[in-house]
Amino acid sequence: MPNSLRWLLWPIIAGLIAGLAIVALRQPLAPAPAAPAVASAPGYANAFSRAAPAVVNIYTSKVVQSPRSSLFDDPILRHFFRRGNPAEREKVERSLGSGVIVSDEGYLLTNLHVIQGADEILVLLQDGRQSIARLVGSDPETDLAVLKITLPNLQAIDLGDTPQIQVGDIVLAIGNPYGFGQSMSQGIVSAKGRYGLGLSNYENFIQTDAAINPGNSGGALVDHEGRLVGINTAIYTQSGGSTGIGLAIPADLALRTMRDIIEYGRPVRGWLGLEVKSVAPQSNGVVVSAIMPEGPAAKAGLKIGDVIFAINDTPVGDGHAGMNEIAATRPGATVSLEFARAGERQKVDVVVGIRPPPTAARG
Repeated sequence: MPNSLRWLLWPIIAGLIAGLAIVALRQPLAPAPAAPAVASAPGYANAFSRAAPAVVNIYTSKVVQSPRSSLFDDPILRHFFRRGNPAEREKVERSLGSGVIVSDEGYLLTNLHVIQGADEILVLLQDGRQSIARLVGSDPETDLAVLKITLPNLQAIDLGDTPQIQVGDIVLAIGNPYGFGQSMSQGIVSAKGRYGLGLSNYENFIQTDAAINPGNSGGALVDHEGRLVGINTAIYTQSGGSTGIGLAIPADLALRTMRDIIEYGRPVRGWLGLEVKSVAPQSNGVVVSAIMPEGPAAKAGLKIGDVIFAINDTPVGDGHAGMNEIAATRPGATVSLEFARAGERQKVDVVVGIRPPPTAARG
């Protein structure tokens, strides 16, 4: 190609390249690809909103007598002050805890140890209202108490399906720890059916690692939807603070106890009129160690030394499960006992009686 032609074509080629560049720059920019959505962490605000209006703070007070000084036992000082028996000084002791509104009629559940011996019980609601509570009744054998307040538009807590909760399920503890005011902690169900702790006669605790501290007693243990599954009762601790082992009374047991207290003035529990001991550790069966004369077991023909293996075809284990099953059976119902006497297995039906009442408080 002649050099003169090359010089003619270069300006044309350069112009074409520049024109294409300008066109490209005028095109709208393509949007950048969207960043992948980040899933938000699950929260329990809805559960708290659902349950919190039914959880109350409880403040109690009682008047106690301060012991007089031993100095006044000295006859010389008594003569000098001309006071034969100086009056004891009075002081007011205060404590705190939590409670749960379980009826829009104003019935509350809490622990007996929260209000025991109180002269006055003040209930503070989440919405700021407050009321003096009346003690309806209590049950020392489960450490439960029923209170009654009179306020309009009370919101009762929703009830969960306590028998269906499993180890590993999320639970939330709502209460008044250390008097800070209403707060919530989160954990899981660590175990079910805890007993043998010496806290009460009928122990069937839900264990949780949700933080439970002094002041939480009587508050609500709820599921991830804010439904009641337990009444927070105690912590296992050597320091006085939460150590990840909290204990709650199952809600179904607490509600059954409450209904009996409201209707009959005390819990109504089934009773066979016998005492038993475990056959051996880690084995099924209990041996009858005592029988109440004219009690249901005696009338059915059971004798000291009989070994009971099953109640209604369910193994009795070390006796704890069997005791709870009988206690939960309504008086007048019939249960089937499978037992052994002199190596021979037998079966007998027993009509359940009414357990004699222990010492209990009633308002």
